Amino acid sequence: MANITASVYTSHVPAIGVAIDQGRTQEPYWQPLFQGYEFSRMWMQDNTPDVIFLVYNDHATAFSLDIIPTFAIGCAAEFKPADEGWGPRPVPVVKGHPQLAAHIAQSVIQQDFDLTIVNRMEVDHGLTVPLSLMCGQPQQWPCAVIPFAVNVVQYPVPSGRRCFELGRAIRRAIESFDLPLKVQIWGTGGMSHQLQGARAGLINKEFDNLFLDKLIADPEAAAMIPHIDYVREAGSEGIELVMWLIARGAMSDVKSGSDVVGGQPPKVVHRFYHVPASNTAVGHLILENK
Repeated sequence: MANITASVYTSHVPAIGVAIDQGRTQEPYWQPLFQGYEFSRMWMQDNTPDVIFLVYNDHATAFSLDIIPTFAIGCAAEFKPADEGWGPRPVPVVKGHPQLAAHIAQSVIQQDFDLTIVNRMEVDHGLTVPLSLMCGQPQQWPCAVIPFAVNVVQYPVPSGRRCFELGRAIRRAIESFDLPLKVQIWGTGGMSHQLQGARAGLINKEFDNLFLDKLIADPEAAAMIPHIDYVREAGSEGIELVMWLIARGAMSDVKSGSDVVGGQPPKVVHRFYHVPASNTAVGHLILENK
């Protein structure tokens, strides 16, 4: 059967993609950030999965304000980089895994989560920047990727508890797939930042690091953080952190289905925090299932 080997968490700041694409990663401003991902790129080479289930939010490229799915799973064979106003990023086309994606959609919908099935869409920096941070600049991405888009742009947005429970459902779906695939689940977005209004530029290091602590040691508590706390403490775009809870809910230490208890706590492989990147706090975490 397929199994989830690890979860990866990272911010997906668009300016990071620009720095990579323009060869500016060694500039004094950017070097400390990219140093924080050097270990991650080596780890990724040694722990390349068959499939990445990548949770991100679309930034009005695949979906406009005309149609806003709360949860959307990409089931196509490939996904081209989107043109976000400056041309598509010079990165490889993302190859999907239609068989596993369709299986996850079937299983998760039968577990009473409503998903939008997407058979054609382009993917923006929310998905491609994490891939670049973890994989560098290859001619092709090292494995298949299933895009999973979450609406954290237009209210109402899903609660942290809902996202955490969805992670449990995704884990059950993956573990019921009858091919021996190694799967990683990635949660992206955040950390604290606000892009507009009187608090534009807000960064809250204390909140961000407390969130990382809870995500590692007490994910149930992290899942109970209400929306208003994200907005008050982490800025209007800090709500993107609920997407990290989908990845955390899929880990094996979280009770799922008929489990009486969860598995062993995950191994913290790497933790990194840096401010600022553009006007955003960058957080990064790698957890391995034991």
